[in-house]
Amino acid sequence: MGAKEAPQYRKLYELLRGLIEDLSYQYGDLLPSENELCATHQLTRPTVRKALDMLVNEGFIIRQQGKGSIVLGLPKGIGILSLTGTTSAIGQDLLTTKIIVKPHIMSWEHAFGYELSERDRSLGCIHMERLRLINEKPVFYDITMIPNLNLPRFTSRTFENRSLFDILRKHYQIEVKGGEQKIQAITADDRIVKHFGVKKNHPILRVDRKLDTSKAGFSFFSQIYCNTENYSLIGSF
Repeated sequence: MGAKEAPQYRKLYELLRGLIEDLSYQYGDLLPSENELCATHQLTRPTVRKALDMLVNEGFIIRQQGKGSIVLGLPKGIGILSLTGTTSAIGQDLLTTKIIVKPHIMSWEHAFGYELSERDRSLGCIHMERLRLINEKPVFYDITMIPNLNLPRFTSRTFENRSLFDILRKHYQIEVKGGEQKIQAITADDRIVKHFGVKKNHPILRVDRKLDTSKAGFSFFSQIYCNTENYSLIGSF
């Protein structure tokens, strides 16, 4: 069974969000009016308003009485320290991804120090490992574990240079809404030496994350190793 087709408001939301992300609409621009969106996409006004409300909630636009929907641009945030995915925070032109371990289903006994429910343990997880490079220099090594729950064809999808957050949002209507993270300073072990090309005991940051989503009872977990020798981790709060 395939993933359910996205509702019409979601399709419009993704279209408008994509136009903002690729800078077709920039800061200060006006989106088409509700009437224009209804006519162009053959949608009802409540459907169009729901899509626009999502863009407001995500920080892409503001709505002003008598003026319409004004574009704010990309929400602030940098991938590791905010809820914005690394790809959208840094930019796809600079960031590339190598798949170290392809997504596969496995048993689930731990979640980087976070508590697992009995249900998640019984379901198992989809495990994947990625190396993220900026200007061809390895910066992030990311291990991710996702509940094996109603994600059809997930393991067969292409993740090379793709955003995990975008795939979950666009194909499964699962949006990251919040979470927890723990940051610890460590030194590079043999695995990190291999992936980052640094000397053993080189200083590294490790970020353990629990990410909650719009789907009830669906959280996923990641452990990210960060080589901050040439890059700083920043975030807005």
